[in-house]
Amino acid sequence: MADQDSQLTPGTLQAILWERTANARRCGTLEFLTTTTEVIEQDGVPFQVRVLESSGTEKIDKAARSNVDPFLHDADLLLAPLSATHIALINKSSAVEHHLLIATRSFEDQRCQLTQKDCEALLIGLTEIDALCFYNAGHEAGANQTHKQLHLLPLDATITPLPIEPLLRFAQTDRMIVPRLPFRHAYTAMDHDWTNPEKDSGASLHACYRKVLHAAGLSVDATSGSHGLTAPYNLLMTRKWMLVVPRAHACFQNILVDALGFVGMFLVKDRQQLATLRRFGPMTALQHVTGHALS
Repeated sequence: MADQDSQLTPGTLQAILWERTANARRCGTLEFLTTTTEVIEQDGVPFQVRVLESSGTEKIDKAARSNVDPFLHDADLLLAPLSATHIALINKSSAVEHHLLIATRSFEDQRCQLTQKDCEALLIGLTEIDALCFYNAGHEAGANQTHKQLHLLPLDATITPLPIEPLLRFAQTDRMIVPRLPFRHAYTAMDHDWTNPEKDSGASLHACYRKVLHAAGLSVDATSGSHGLTAPYNLLMTRKWMLVVPRAHACFQNILVDALGFVGMFLVKDRQQLATLRRFGPMTALQHVTGHALS
């Protein structure tokens, strides 16, 4: 187990993640969710839909009923300290292997705006691992925990290519939108220099994040270091781009939709939910949960 007061050696996080994930699976600490993957195409996007086996459904329901904060109690899943305020952990229940969490050491509400310290920790993660980062800000955005956490999924063969990413080629950067995304959102390119380990780019990323929140129609606290709450939204980010999507509903037809839906990835509990998603279409589901479908 990593010492929370030790320092992460630069360039080692991915190797640590791979090693600890393998160990956790052997020891039974990691509750990896077994799924089968189906593809549903709508509006030219080949959405990836993972269908849980029955045992996985039981694990998700059990986690949803639990009031225990896993980021304060699952020490066996600790990977490394990222900063004085954040740690990296293995996600205990994931359908995708090597799913990493960046959590605040002390409790902060998942509905709070990201702070510069959050952005600094996030950039450490993205510098160490080429990954998709996502954030579910609030219950309506698909969050199942109240402790602030950012998710990182390594961009390996398991999840790439991201189904929605080809649409991003049509982004209108001056308007901060992607015309082929039929729901309210805001988009911007990332500065490739922000993941340069020799740069201190947390303040720049935080300013960009706040600008994108504002462009998406979300309130932005006047004080940049504030822990103020905002309306629910999803944040998605890679080393190349950032996308913010305001949310109105957690579910579509009882199917929970988190940030991954907006890169074209869904997780459903059973074949009945899969059939529902086929009938209505994944893009239709995304329009519903945003509550801001565009004509």
